[in-house]
Amino acid sequence: MDLGDLAEWLNPIVRGWMNYYGQFNRAEMYSLLERVNTYVMRWARKYKRLRNWKRFKAWWRGVTEREPELLAHWEWMRAYRWRG
Repeated sequence: MDLGDLAEWLNPIVRGWMNYYGQFNRAEMYSLLERVNTYVMRWARKYKRLRNWKRFKAWWRGVTEREPELLAHWEWMRAYRWRG
């Protein structure tokens, strides 16, 4: 599965959460969306070239700038939580 396939699978679910729960309390959604980004980060780091922290940060910044609409929740939250 590549990042495009992951986005295709994940976007309808996250859009539904954003549309429904975002109407009630958008601020509460940020921690959930940050957690989703953390899982995407873990998924990406399975590739050997992204295990280096500097390379990963450069890749993440590049993807979020190059394709800002790839994942639905990136319009609200692009940060991730690192627990290393």
